[in-house]
Amino acid sequence: MVLETFANLALVYNIFLLGLGMDLRMVRITELKPVIIAFTGLLVALPVGAFLYYLPGNGHPDKIISGCVFWSVALACTNFPDLARILADLKLLRSDMGRTAMCAAIVTDLCTWVLLVFGFASFSKSGTWNKMMPFVIITTAIFVLLCIFVIRPGIAWIFAKTVKAGHVGDTHVWFILGGVVLCGLITDACGVHSITGAFLFGLSIPHDHIIRNMIEEKLHDFLSGILMPLFYIICGLRADIGFMLQFTDKFMMVVVICSSFLVKIVTTVITSLFMHIPMRDAFAIGALMNTKGTLSLVVLNAGRDTKALDSPMYTHMTIALLVMSLVVEPLLAFAYKPKKKLAHYKHRTVQKIKGETELRVLACVHVLPNVSGITNLLQVSNATKQSPLSVFAIHLVELTGRTTASLLIMNDECKPKANFSDRVRAESDQIAETFEAMEVNNDAMTVQTITAVSPYATMHEDICVLAEDKRVCFIILPYHKHLTPDGRMGEGNSSHAEINQNVLSHAPCSVGILVDRGMAMVRSESFRGESMKREVAMLFVGGPDDREALSYAWRMVGQHVIKLTVVRFVPGREALISSGKVAAEYEREKQVDDECIYEFNFKTMNDSSVKYIEKVVNDGQDTIATIREMEDNNSYDLYVVGRGYNSDSPVTAGLNDWSSSPELGTIGDTLASSNFTMHASVLVIQQYSATKRQAAVTAAAATTVMGAVAGVTGNNLESAGGDAKMTRDAHEPFMKSMYEDEDEDDEEDHQYGIHR
Repeated sequence: MVLETFANLALVYNIFLLGLGMDLRMVRITELKPVIIAFTGLLVALPVGAFLYYLPGNGHPDKIISGCVFWSVALACTNFPDLARILADLKLLRSDMGRTAMCAAIVTDLCTWVLLVFGFASFSKSGTWNKMMPFVIITTAIFVLLCIFVIRPGIAWIFAKTVKAGHVGDTHVWFILGGVVLCGLITDACGVHSITGAFLFGLSIPHDHIIRNMIEEKLHDFLSGILMPLFYIICGLRADIGFMLQFTDKFMMVVVICSSFLVKIVTTVITSLFMHIPMRDAFAIGALMNTKGTLSLVVLNAGRDTKALDSPMYTHMTIALLVMSLVVEPLLAFAYKPKKKLAHYKHRTVQKIKGETELRVLACVHVLPNVSGITNLLQVSNATKQSPLSVFAIHLVELTGRTTASLLIMNDECKPKANFSDRVRAESDQIAETFEAMEVNNDAMTVQTITAVSPYATMHEDICVLAEDKRVCFIILPYHKHLTPDGRMGEGNSSHAEINQNVLSHAPCSVGILVDRGMAMVRSESFRGESMKREVAMLFVGGPDDREALSYAWRMVGQHVIKLTVVRFVPGREALISSGKVAAEYEREKQVDDECIYEFNFKTMNDSSVKYIEKVVNDGQDTIATIREMEDNNSYDLYVVGRGYNSDSPVTAGLNDWSSSPELGTIGDTLASSNFTMHASVLVIQQYSATKRQAAVTAAAATTVMGAVAGVTGNNLESAGGDAKMTRDAHEPFMKSMYEDEDEDDEEDHQYGIHR
């Protein structure tokens, strides 16, 4: 009895949190398809559930009609929060199928509550017809109206009068938690379950008020970690498999479970044929409508409490719900392979823009210290009316287990003012304000701030898909290590490093990683308060990444605060002889490099702020010695280098063995090392190449397949993301055929450069 008492209290507060996290503003029925799917599923599942309930061989032959009601409602319900989390895990929230499934789930969820209330009102605690049913329904309806017209505005008025300067004290939280028990007591006295009052009270809390976040933070961990397991223990203790098998045939169990799972799928598929929904989407929606959760267990336990369900029927349905919940996500991940709508746009590199069209940049930040370096880099990127700068600043927040369904959906819609904790919200606001301040005094720059909530394992998918949706040509990522007070680089965050590597492999455009050493603080202002010139050095080794880095550095030219020095490292005769195959590849790229350097020199020969130098070196040690000499003679604020992805050069021979950060490349890793330079920031750039990206993603997919053979399942199936409109799957290369045109253009340009 003590265990059940605490379990029921946990259930009341859990259902309160369910109502607290459900924003009814999301229920905007703009089309009839999800409504039809929801009602059709309910109208078919309820009689099918009744048929399965009375099926010969299923449980004890002596059954009562009240048990049929609770059995059918448990079979027909769909748990909206769990469905939203499955869609978030599979990156399907913003797909057309995901939107339809969520809307249908909300409608089904609300209808389930109505049916559940009628079930409570219709039967007494002995499982017989309730003679007080009219009184129960009337009093419950009065309480619903009370919540809408009295409790909700009353709570809003109290908070408006007592909350000062946005500060909410613990007294307000205890007031709300006491109100949960009081509302549960009222609905229990009305003749329905106490969870009904808790759910309605949760819906009554003003959605935009900070009290929601405080209650979530104070209650969720204790509830989900300590109290709710007691409820699940009670569910397990009530299930008696041995006793059930005395009245239920094993074959009949399989028939009931399979029928329970297939009824929603078949109903959705047939309904979709008349609404012209693709068959694959219909199958996915039908599978999702089988998502069960706490609400279905609540229905079964309510039936058990009222003696409507006996032990065999309760156990049978509990097992069926468990199997259905376990099957949904793996089945959807395996069977649903949505088609990616191809996004064709030509400007995927800075080199193709050439300062003649809009430069669209996706700037990613994890924490507030990332912002200053990236904003200063963007400010010196020379936004002009001829080539304006459009910045999409995305604050990346890790998705944790405490994130509610409404938070997932709101952030998937790119709304930065979501229900984070106070610290995260304040940090997000500061980040947004800093980025938005850039466009105040610059008419050629526009800024849009976005907050993305995603697990670290799939965060790169959100970044890549958002970059594609916004048609950006350059992604800026912060280096995972931060500057320490003594001027060295700290240990950093390994998860951020993995995100950077995944973005480099999957990005649909060029990528830059900024190693920020305080470019904004060092020599940015003179003693007279006038802006001083910032020394930028572009180190050109050769290859597509270096050509992209030169294009970005070239873009900075034209501002009075920028002084650019381009240093090209040319291998000597000894280096070419000793390099062998590497020298042959270098000579092939050298012809295109020469064209790029010639164009740069020709167009900047009259610009006094640009200096071009060539240095002959024989190996990596000579290159490092030359860079050290440059640093001693003229200290720079920023180095711009190419990553050198999958390309070797005679001028970097011997340096690859010492590389500790492959995402920075050979030269970038050397410049970022603590023992090289103490104050210069480093921007490492990788140029987009469809062929290399497809090869990288294909290799990653092959690794995933090998992992699946070894027993790794489900979670490695990739789909395009949190902010994505569509998805992809891990066995299908992300680039596949969508970039074939761009790849052919790149190859054509390459051949044209060689020919010239």
